[in-house]
Amino acid sequence: MPLIQVDLDRDLYESSHPAISDAIHEAQIEALGIPADDRFQVFRTHGQGELKFDPGYNGVDRRALLLIQVTAVHMYPVAVKRKFFETLVAKLAPLGIRGEDVLVSLVENGFEDWYAGK
Repeated sequence: MPLIQVDLDRDLYESSHPAISDAIHEAQIEALGIPADDRFQVFRTHGQGELKFDPGYNGVDRRALLLIQVTAVHMYPVAVKRKFFETLVAKLAPLGIRGEDVLVSLVENGFEDWYAGK
């Protein structure tokens, strides 16, 4: 049950949040193998200048920032995580979101760190 937290520009949220939500969820299903009914996402919108980033960090031509933090149980090998990142960026591209503008952080913890209603 990954928990997804998305920080993004308010205008991008207003124009595309349903499609962004679907892209993230589809990437999880495809790459991480989560069940289709396992969608837990929080979107936080930000006004102009509230998302701070270096446009050239690590040699990347960054023009905007879509920050996606995934909290999940420690169970995915590195290759699966990389597939998730690649799949996610590919699913966001048709929405006009450049891979260079996406920052994903996958944070892991144990099963004992979760409560999901039962």
